[in-house]
Parts: sequence; structure tokens; C-alpha cells
Amino acid sequence: MKRQHKYQLKITWTGNKGTGTSHYKEFERSHTIHSNNKIEILGSSDPAFGGDKTRYNPEDLLVASIASCHMLWYLHLCSVSGVIVTGYIDLPAGLMTETADGSGKFTEVTLYPMVSVTEISMIEKANQLHKKANELCFIANSVNFPVYHQPTCKLKGAD
Repeated sequence: MKRQHKYQLKITWTGNKGTGTSHYKEFERSHTIHSNNKIEILGSSDPAFGGDKTRYNPEDLLVASIASCHMLWYLHLCSVSGVIVTGYIDLPAGLMTETADGSGKFTEVTLYPMVSVTEISMIEKANQLHKKANELCFIANSVNFPVYHQPTCKLKGAD
């Protein structure tokens, strides 16, 4: 039997300025994302679509979900493979293309994980484990575009 996991959230639109959606420019795209016992995430649409640049948009959150899932699988794989990671920073980037009708889709996401390890002998294995992490990542397995990786790995303290 396959195990299933359910993820349920509450999305609340907070952008009614008094006249609802009476006109395209008369409402904000602001909203909150909430799940039990977690802090709220303040969301909006991308500023290119009338959103608030100080809030996360769905596109940001999709890229962050892919990068976070990859990192968590990667750290697990390193742990069980004897690779001691002491630092992990990623600067992921997603490419979304708009179509003539105003819709669009992501065409790729590239992760740029920068990893620090405790021994130089771990660097090769550390770099190899990104491929396996991508294969196991729930989110990467759920999208219909490629997720690329351009990792760098260095010895802890080496700059």
C-alpha cells in the first residue's frame, strides 16, 4: 500500500479595497497563506501583474519549494553517505514564459547550491549526490519542466 500525505492550507484574500473586483485596478492581489501552528506567509502576485513587491508570489514559492525539497533530500543523502556538510546556500532561479493570451508556464528551474564539507575527500561524492537528490525530490518529480543543478562544493573554511 502506498502511503499518502495530505497538505491543507488556508488562503485568504486580503486585497479588497472596498469595492471588491469591480475593476482590474481596484483591488490588491494581497493574501495570506496559513497552515495550523505555522506563521502566516504574506503573499501577492508578481509586481509585473499588479502585485506587492514586498510579498512572496506563487512563482517565488514554487521555486523555493523545489530548492527546499532538493536541499532536504540532499542533506539526508549526505548524512547516510558519510559526507559531512557544514554549510548549504542555494540561489535558485526559475524561468517562466508568458504566452500571447496572458497565461504562462515555467520552462525550467536551476538550482545553484553552494556546499561546504569537512574534508576534501568528500567533495566528489558531495557533488554526485545532487543527481540522486533530484531523483528523490517530491516537488521536482511533480513538475513538468526540467530542474537543473549547478552545484559548487568547497572545503569548510576555504574561500
